[in-house]
Amino acid sequence: MLYSLAEYLTQFHSGFNVFQYLTMRSILGVLTALLIALIVGPAMIRYLSSYNIGQNVRNDGPESHFSKAGTPTMGGALILVAIVVSTILWSDLSSRFVWVVLFVTVGFGAIGWIDDYKKIVFGNSRGLSARSKYLWQSIIGLTAALILFHTARFPIETQLIIPFIKYIIIDLGWFYVVLTYFVIVGSSNAVNLTDGLDGLAILPTVLVGGALGVFAYLTGNFNFSSYLGIPYVPGVGEMVIFCGAIVGSGLGFLWFNTYPAQVFMGDVGALALGAALGVIAVIVRQELVLFIMGGIFVVETISVVLQVVSFKLTGRRIFKMAPLHHHYELKGWPEPRIIVRFWIITVVLVLIGLASLKIR
Repeated sequence: MLYSLAEYLTQFHSGFNVFQYLTMRSILGVLTALLIALIVGPAMIRYLSSYNIGQNVRNDGPESHFSKAGTPTMGGALILVAIVVSTILWSDLSSRFVWVVLFVTVGFGAIGWIDDYKKIVFGNSRGLSARSKYLWQSIIGLTAALILFHTARFPIETQLIIPFIKYIIIDLGWFYVVLTYFVIVGSSNAVNLTDGLDGLAILPTVLVGGALGVFAYLTGNFNFSSYLGIPYVPGVGEMVIFCGAIVGSGLGFLWFNTYPAQVFMGDVGALALGAALGVIAVIVRQELVLFIMGGIFVVETISVVLQVVSFKLTGRRIFKMAPLHHHYELKGWPEPRIIVRFWIITVVLVLIGLASLKIR
């Protein structure tokens, strides 16, 4: 919106050309989302508290979580508003990629909102049934995959890039739709599973989102992509604005979500942010790098799968409780220690992912 306005105003004053630069618009995107989160956050927390929109704690969870019952939840709606407003203000709205990521993010956010609503209004800590949740996730994920596949303009948009290896590129064909679907839906649920401690999921999301913004900028720039030997995908640079909005809104939310949390993001935030990371990774052709950088999300998901499979097959549990962060809680680790150590691991994994830009 403001990008188009600035483009129009350049005919009257050359100073407005500064808004044509992705770097400037990405910085403004970060700051806009951050300010929205910081300014609206306190009012949102008061509103959620006044209407008793508080967290329901499952009886089978760690005892240390019982004290968190009643803490305002659904704060992820603040993140979504900040992301959408910032993206619309500073992005080139003629880009198909912008509308695809907004569709996926808002769509998964709506699923999470319904899930949170059921938990709060009906007092059911499990919320939306797993079948219904997965059905709607599949519809949105598959729709986005088909849109990206049918609107692809260059072969590279539907090819798989192998990180750290320069000359291996796999043409996916229709399997691109399958891969995209699983990346979006899988990433969404992985972040949701990780969102179990104060601030545990949001900072890794910010770090991975920021790193994907770097990939988007370099992939959308012909000179940088040629120098680094990575695919050049025209138009992908606009994803930098969206990634910047994730960073800004995430940091703003962390201001209130850090231990001890004043508000939780709920499924409305976790499902949306996970799906957003997934679809961005697909657009910038870095699905496998997302798997590396989001290693915490991956391990948390795997811990749940292993726990369920082991219990059904042998009647025994591998972990004291899944996801993995609960296992460490029951081992006696203080919550802040778990959170910070998971953050540190994410920083290392993100650096490894970024290293794939040069080590090829």
